[in-house]
This record gives sequence, structure tokens and C-alpha cells, in this order.
Amino acid sequence: MTRFILAVAILVATAVAIDLCADETFGWDARVNCAAVEAHVAGLDPYYVKNLKDTKLSYPYLPVTLDAFRPLCAGGFLVAHYKPIFLVLAVICALLLPVPGTARRDWQDVALRLVFALGGFLGFDWIIATGNFAILSGLLTAASLALLLRPAQSASVTPQLAGAALLGLVTSFKLVFFPVLAALYLLPLPRARKLILLAVASSMFALPILGSLMIYPDLFKSWLAALSGQIPDQHYPGNEVNPSLLFLSLMLADHFGLAASKPVVAVLYGLIAIALVLAPLAISVWRMIGAERPAAKVSLLQAFDDWLIHYPEAAMRITVLAMYALYLCAPRLKEYAFFELALYAAVLVVNLPAATMAAVLAIAVAIPALASILGGAFLGGFGQLAIALICFWLLLPREPSGEAASQPT
Repeated sequence: MTRFILAVAILVATAVAIDLCADETFGWDARVNCAAVEAHVAGLDPYYVKNLKDTKLSYPYLPVTLDAFRPLCAGGFLVAHYKPIFLVLAVICALLLPVPGTARRDWQDVALRLVFALGGFLGFDWIIATGNFAILSGLLTAASLALLLRPAQSASVTPQLAGAALLGLVTSFKLVFFPVLAALYLLPLPRARKLILLAVASSMFALPILGSLMIYPDLFKSWLAALSGQIPDQHYPGNEVNPSLLFLSLMLADHFGLAASKPVVAVLYGLIAIALVLAPLAISVWRMIGAERPAAKVSLLQAFDDWLIHYPEAAMRITVLAMYALYLCAPRLKEYAFFELALYAAVLVVNLPAATMAAVLAIAVAIPALASILGGAFLGGFGQLAIALICFWLLLPREPSGEAASQPT
């Protein structure tokens, strides 16, 4: 495994080096975001593309982010040097990621995290190519996981409250990922505490939206118009092709001439998400807790809560796996979003059996890295989604009892 990890690390390092030396005309998302900040400072509406300098792309984030991004864009330093800056941030993401339920770290754990953060699913490749600020949401995600996945004996709830708040803030950047917050219920905590975490995360999700509505009501209307394509003759996110399960459902409906029927597309989307992601997760978790159901007459939910507390490390892994699953089911999944998905996978890959770890590394990192080096970075298809799905199935727990689940998967 050591030699295999080193070989994959060399592939990833080569791919990253190629990305860093690529054509400097890339990085359009960084330029769009900073052009929007400049337009806002100048008193212009940044949601009208005509007000943005040197771009035809629209600004997709909430109005309050214009103030948050202003220090980052000051002086043009980020736009000019975003590649090394984003590389440093990606390394920090990897170093922040925890080992579920313990403070133990060794060099192999750190290496796995670095390899996944920089090479997993080609997410970081796309961030470097586009200059997208998904690197910032990845950084907040890594920090939130480090705070949420505390050792079971930790008595203080403050770090977990902070972690829930950060996770809620992350989902407010990209609203379609809001369902990820539901995974907080799977943490090995008393039900009341989990509900508090969910409330904190939901409040932090809503806070930037409410803040934008109250502070910048006119810009908020422009933001809604820009997202829904109501501003004529300009780009909007809804008309982009992206490798999501929803788009797969749309293609399938179109094959049968039913793409114009939104109910049909929605039903297909739900069925595909359940069949490929949610049902396998539910079945795997049910098999883990099935042998541990108490003889006493308690509700299934209470029995599940008790099992999570009794096997905290298994519960933490299930929590991250559920975040992975819900993220993967998002209706809009851009290529650079797979960076955040790779961070979830980086937490889960540690302590896998050697054969499973090698398979996950090969599928999620080595194959995409080779594709990047050879210049075929899964352009315009479902390559990233396919390898993320296969990786998800490999990461599913397979032990039938809670006793086995308490051991590394």
C-alpha cells in the first residue's frame, strides 16, 4: 500500500504541475467574481453581465458575498496568482480533515488526504482551470468536519456547534446542497443535541439569504432574476450542462420524448437518486444495525439513536458517507464541485481494508490523474459522476452487525 500510495501521489503531483503551468487565459471564474466585486464598489449592479469587465459569465452568489469577497479581490492579486493560492488552500483542506472519532494521525493518513484533495475526481483540476471559489467552500467544509467529528469522549459541544454553523454557511454559497445538513442527525449524540445542531446549521444557511434580502433588497431581486434567466441576453446557471443525476434524468426523458414534462423528469430524478445512491446507503446502514436491535419495545428511531451513540466511530463514518450521498444527489453538480466530494471521500478512505483502499484510490484518483495528464479530463460527459458513484459503492459499509461496525470498515 505504501508503494501504491506513493505511485498515485506521483501521478497527482504530475497532474497538478501540468495544471499550474497551463494556459494563463484560464481562471475565468476568479475574474468574474472579482469583476462583480469591482462593479459593486463602483455602484453598478453586478448581476448584469454588461456591468462586468472582460467576461460574458454571470455572478451567481448572494449579494452579501460581494462584501465578503472584497478583501480577496483587492488589488487584483488573487486574479493574478490564484493558482498557487488555491494550491495552498487545497493542502490546508487536506491537513484539516479529521480521522473520525480520534485525534490519531500518521503519515499515511496525511498522504491519503493530500492525494484525495489534489487528485480526487478531478475536482481540484477544474478549480485550477476555472479559478472557481469552490476552494473556499471546500476549506469551510474541511474545517466543519474537523469540528463535528470530535472524539466520542469530548464533553464540550461548542466545537460541534461551530462545525454545524460552518456547514450551514457552506450550503448557503450553493443552495442546492442544503440537504447535506440532514446528515448531522447521524452524529453519535443525544437527539436533543443533534436537533440543536440542525437548527444552528439551518439558521446559518438562512442568515446570508436574509441578510442579502434586508441589506441589499434591489440586488437580491437582481440575483433571483440572474439565477432564473430572467435577465435577457446573458448567461445564467440554469442553461449550463452539468454532470448531475438530474441532467442524467433529463437526457433519459429526452430519449423517450418526455423532456418537456417536468413531473416526469422529477420522478425519474428521484428514482435514479434512490436506486443509485440513497437505497444502497439505507440498506447498508440497516444491515449494520439489524443485529443490534434491542428486545425491549422501543421505537425504531430510538433504537437507531442508541446504536449511533453505542458505536460512535461507525456513526461518524456513516455521517460523512451520508453527506457524500446527499451531495452526490444534488440537482446541479458542476465539475469543480467534485473537489468537495473528494474531501468527504478523503475522510472515509482511511482505515479501509487494503484491497478496498487500493480500488478506491485507483478509481477516484489514479484514473482521473492519468486522464488529466493525457489531456482528456472527462470533458462534457458523466465521467466524474461515474467514478464518484463507483467510489461511493466501494465506501459503503458491508458488516452485518453493530459489533463489526465498531471496527474500521
